[in-house]
Amino acid sequence: MTHVRDGRTPPAVLLPWQRLVAVCMALLVAVSASSSGQTPAADTSPAGLATRALNAGQYDEVEKLLSAATDERSIVLRARAHIARGRYAEAEKLLTGRAAANPAGDAALELGQLQLYLGRRADGSRTLQLVLTRGPEDTPADLIRLGLAARALGRFQDANSFFRAASSRAPDDPVINTAWGDLFLEKYNRADALKSYQAALKAAGDYVPAHIGLARATIEENPPAARSAVEAALKVNPNYVPAHLLIAEIALDNRERAEARASIQKALEVNPNGLEARSLEAAIAFLEGRTAEFQSLVDGVLKLNPAYGDVYRVAGDHAARNYRFDEAVDLTRRALAVDKANTKAYADLGGHLLRTGDEKDARQALETAFKADPYDVVVYNQLAMLDTVDKFETIRDGDLTVRLHPEEAGVMREHVVPLARRALETLSKRYQFKPAGPILVEMFPKHDDFAVRTIGLPGFIGALGACFGRVVTLDSPRARQPGEFSWAATLWHEMAHVISLQMSNNRVPRWLSEGMSVYEERQARPDWGREMEVPFAQALETGKLLKLRDIQEGFSDPRMISLVYHQSSLVVEHLLETHGEQAFWRLLRAYGKGLETDAAFKEAFTTTLDEVQKTFDAWLERRYADVRRALKSPQIPPKAGVDRLKALAADNPGSFGVQMALGQALYEAGDLPAAIQVLERASRLLPGAGGDANPNALIAAIATKQGDTTRAIAALEAVVKVDSNDVEAARRLAALIAPLGDAARTAAAYERVAELDPFDVQAQSIAGRHALQRKDAVRAVRALRAALAAGPSDKAVAHTDLAEAYLLAGQFGDAKREALAALEIAPAFERAQDLLLKIIGEQPAAAGGAR
Repeated sequence: MTHVRDGRTPPAVLLPWQRLVAVCMALLVAVSASSSGQTPAADTSPAGLATRALNAGQYDEVEKLLSAATDERSIVLRARAHIARGRYAEAEKLLTGRAAANPAGDAALELGQLQLYLGRRADGSRTLQLVLTRGPEDTPADLIRLGLAARALGRFQDANSFFRAASSRAPDDPVINTAWGDLFLEKYNRADALKSYQAALKAAGDYVPAHIGLARATIEENPPAARSAVEAALKVNPNYVPAHLLIAEIALDNRERAEARASIQKALEVNPNGLEARSLEAAIAFLEGRTAEFQSLVDGVLKLNPAYGDVYRVAGDHAARNYRFDEAVDLTRRALAVDKANTKAYADLGGHLLRTGDEKDARQALETAFKADPYDVVVYNQLAMLDTVDKFETIRDGDLTVRLHPEEAGVMREHVVPLARRALETLSKRYQFKPAGPILVEMFPKHDDFAVRTIGLPGFIGALGACFGRVVTLDSPRARQPGEFSWAATLWHEMAHVISLQMSNNRVPRWLSEGMSVYEERQARPDWGREMEVPFAQALETGKLLKLRDIQEGFSDPRMISLVYHQSSLVVEHLLETHGEQAFWRLLRAYGKGLETDAAFKEAFTTTLDEVQKTFDAWLERRYADVRRALKSPQIPPKAGVDRLKALAADNPGSFGVQMALGQALYEAGDLPAAIQVLERASRLLPGAGGDANPNALIAAIATKQGDTTRAIAALEAVVKVDSNDVEAARRLAALIAPLGDAARTAAAYERVAELDPFDVQAQSIAGRHALQRKDAVRAVRALRAALAAGPSDKAVAHTDLAEAYLLAGQFGDAKREALAALEIAPAFERAQDLLLKIIGEQPAAAGGAR
């Protein structure tokens, strides 16, 4: 499960969309059109009309138009119509003679791809090799034929060269652009794939394969655009199998299995022998625990193609998309038992093993995949990431293993290990569940390394952390600018996923697991997980929330994802308040037994999801009534003066927006006392307002300007309660509190800064010294070790501080080492000299020896 900051995240944290449809199933309509030298719309010959019929899914019409034709183009079109309906023997019969007569032509290409599709690799490779070695390079049609043959044989660099050459001669050809786009997409180059599909559609807006390519290229970044592209494809060709299968894939990622089954059935009605459709059908049977049916469906696929290991690989992919990684590993290994040459299966296996924490076997699988296909960007990235992780420092604490970058380990081990341990213990006690270990936590100072560890590709900008059940990955504080996020809240969030995933046997829906994690953030610290309170109330007011039955879909929509994170957490809070902890535990275990949401809710709460919707809606109305009232505002004129705003404020005393506008105007007019009074009223109306809309931020600035330290402190304390990541506000607060002489408040203030920015030497040092004063040896040692590791300007003082902490902890050897280190830097440093004498003097007595 993934922890996001601002909603800019893909719908899942697995490998990107897998390409299920074989090349021969998607592009050979195009080859036939391209071979004619005419665009489909301009060609009115029988073959041209048949090409358009094929693009529209009118397969019987193709046969009617060309039944008497004997030319190669017509033979290929008829074969394609047979292939589209799963009549492979008929297609092969048509193609064989023509391919023998012209082993470098379109029929040979079609035949070779069909042979590969049916698992006859030796025949297919031989046929396609002849296309490559004997084929001319005179025309764009020749070049695309060679490119498709090279791609089918796994010669991706050659394929790219052929497509480039074809494109240079016919830059507007939709067939060439779509073929090139498919190659780009297969190698995870979405940007160039998108350009290619857009160019294809600009030239031929009804070209169905380009619409589906566009959908696959945009599904993660822009799901609505992807859905529109699929709809456009089906409008032209309602029988286009890849479109129905893509809809099924989207539905499966949203756990809408009935919709997925319906789409698969539509595909099978067109082509009852489609390996991809039948594999997806088998995957659903596996996900639903229908083991005997799954095996029966697998056996049926293997009768069509005995080497089709993808029937297991696809099931493994969908098990992984449902966070069932151990099962995904097993299924993918079964795929390799069927087909030891399945490079994609080795790549998938490596990804699945990474998510189980088995990095050694993951590397072995990925290296095998890379050897076979050095152009797989994800595999390359994952191997490079493993090279980086191999240099990490490993800290083991019971069933917890933490891996940190060597340049950060000195600081972060003092924070990550104790927090992860506390989270595990707290959550295990609360849920009365001990997760299986070891639990692996890996923290990355470079966000792209985290992204590759999580999804195989750089980017993934909105994500902060991820959990796979026994593996947690996250950004370190240095992966982003200080104040952008709370690594501590992220870690706690992901540790809560460890509980929800394992407690449900990794079967809990994403929305519920994310909801529980955000809820547990708020339980851990009241200032965590509050950033969406006001945006959520605004969405509630405008009716933009999703119903509970549709909430899973929100995780596939970048526009909704931040809202559904918060909404899901409120559902969890409502369930716990209404039904109690034990009922919620029953819900997680019900999912673990394989029940889906309706049945799970019935078992856990003896109610339905629809009934929960009613009680949840009423609960939200009560909870957000005050906030929604405060958010109501009249139209405020753009350049309204103070007097106009005072009149508006008098007429709308409960409007946060009006009060804020008046407070800002009074501040700009120089009436600071009045500004503070109005801003404090705004703060009372909407205490959850954050960011630029937080009135306490302006109050703090005004109070500081006036020299009113007490009011400035109060305002900054209010700021950090809402904007818990605001490290600069936390620093200003600490600086104001420190001179007051209140040791406890000063320590707390600097501890907050040190948590938000663990590499802040000053904050760590002050927090550590205050811990020394309180005789809190554990806190003192951790903070002062971190301060030293963070690179203080005066290392002699830092070593001496740490020596004092070790002495307080009774660690005499460590204390002596640090004191000597201080004296090596500054031999005349009296404090270090005195401390060393004290250590030497106390050590024998503490050890029970004689002086």
